[in-house]
Amino acid sequence: MVVIHYTAMTTARAAADTLCNPDTEVSAHYLIAEDGEVLSLVPEAQRAWHAGAGAWGQVTDVNSRSIGIELANTGYTPFAAPQMDALTELLHGLKLRWDIRPERIIGHSDMAPGRKIDPGARFDWRRLALEGLSVWPSSAAGAPSSQENPQEADDARFVALMAAFGYTATPDPAVLLKSFRMRFRPRYNGPLDATDMAMITDLAGRFPVDVNAAWA
Repeated sequence: MVVIHYTAMTTARAAADTLCNPDTEVSAHYLIAEDGEVLSLVPEAQRAWHAGAGAWGQVTDVNSRSIGIELANTGYTPFAAPQMDALTELLHGLKLRWDIRPERIIGHSDMAPGRKIDPGARFDWRRLALEGLSVWPSSAAGAPSSQENPQEADDARFVALMAAFGYTATPDPAVLLKSFRMRFRPRYNGPLDATDMAMITDLAGRFPVDVNAAWA
């Protein structure tokens, strides 16, 4: 897997100092600065302390199953174009070297919903999906018909579909909805609706989390 983060720090240098300090007990395989400079901090084959508590599908020790990428960003600003260009180049290489499927490139908020929010609502997941480096609901799933009954937005079914896609860290529907929308519908608020249901039904159907995992 790959887990994408933001540093929540003012500069890439400050983030590098933190990530390279053993006393902080936090690390990542890569740090990408705003100008696109890529710093390799931990060898890809070694475990880094970037994920913490959480889960994705059957994986509960995410640190041992993933490569962590930190993006220098406070969490409140858009991600710079050179930084995104460097990220996509890095991800293409990781995908080839480790045979990582696009649905297993996720955000910190995906595997730790409610505890983490990075890479946040400003991160361009759709761009990654268009480059084959992530996944996105089909256009049909994002626009359910006007005849669809809004009562089909059912919390229990939503939680089950989210788990089938990979969100297994919590069964709390409100927490899951917030994390889901942060990634797939960042401009929407309000209760669970038919569009959310259509999107997660599509994603869970096309990308069941553990079916295509490396050990499957």
